[in-house]
Amino acid sequence: MVIEFHLDARSGVSPYLQLVQQVRHALRLGLLREGDRLPTVKEVVAQLAINPNTVLKAYRELEHDGLIAARPGVGTFVTRTLTDASFAAHAALRTELRRWLAKARKAGLDDESIEALFMTTFRTAAQEDIA
Repeated sequence: MVIEFHLDARSGVSPYLQLVQQVRHALRLGLLREGDRLPTVKEVVAQLAINPNTVLKAYRELEHDGLIAARPGVGTFVTRTLTDASFAAHAALRTELRRWLAKARKAGLDDESIEALFMTTFRTAAQEDIA
């Protein structure tokens, strides 16, 4: 399977939107490419124990955005990616981020603390860029 979905009940984001975001992130990071098949609704329902309508809603939104297309009897396939010119910088940035994560863990931060620190810093930097 090209993508494996995960749901975070604590996120406050609806399950269907989490699925949409995960596909969009995978498209942006080059993890999903044109022609890749997404898991069937049945596979996602079995993996996540969610309502089939949730998966259908996510897939419909992605299809409406022109990112995927359903082929009856065959599956649902990626029709377009979201990678851009910045994609070349991803590998180096990912390496730096892994180093930073290792330092954070060595400093005793758990996953929730790391996420909180990152998101707070990210939002502050984004606000400073706007101002």
